[in-house]
Amino acid sequence: MPQVTIRQLRDLPLLECIEDKTLDLIREKVVLKNFKKSQMLFGERERLNNIYIVLEGKVSMYRLSEKGQKRVIYILNKGEIVNEVNFDNYTSSISCEAFEDSEIISILKGDLLNIMQQDFKLTEVILYSMSKKIRRLYRQIKNTVPTKMDKRVAAKLWKLSRDYGLETPKGVLIDVKISITYLADMLGSSRETISRAVKELENMGMVKIEHRKFIVDREKLSGYFKSV
Repeated sequence: MPQVTIRQLRDLPLLECIEDKTLDLIREKVVLKNFKKSQMLFGERERLNNIYIVLEGKVSMYRLSEKGQKRVIYILNKGEIVNEVNFDNYTSSISCEAFEDSEIISILKGDLLNIMQQDFKLTEVILYSMSKKIRRLYRQIKNTVPTKMDKRVAAKLWKLSRDYGLETPKGVLIDVKISITYLADMLGSSRETISRAVKELENMGMVKIEHRKFIVDREKLSGYFKSV
């Protein structure tokens, strides 16, 4: 079974400030797992004994509506903790799958808690990770206030461009393949509705799609979704 090195752990933004002796304790306890795109890490209402961290790649966190429609809550990147909320003994309230081929490290909750007791800095890092997710949820709740769909799409593309954007001569490239269907999952809407909204934004010169990736004008998007 492949082993995780201290260098790999140190390269994670999450752990870059953690001492080597703590990283060595983590390294001894983690297991490396490979997941193919769309492969499930865990499902809603599943009881989890492990905490997962993204070593390479991306994962998506989502819930299903009563009609079985997927609503994507987060896309998590390299170095992010997937399920720190599961330190309690409740079942998972969300599902998780690989957004792309990914490497995930897994550690038993009890082992991680023991290491956290020995190094408060690690505890602080994990608390910060949880607070970051809570803030993201607050923003999503704010965004559930009724708004024209094209403005909701504009806001989502603006956020994606902030998280994954690369400056190019044509605009800011969202350097992750987000299909119209997946964008619909993120916004809890139908593909047809999102397609119409994207078309409106294209007609206004804010968005274009090339090679299955979005290129956006961040300034125009921001001005549009913030306008009354």
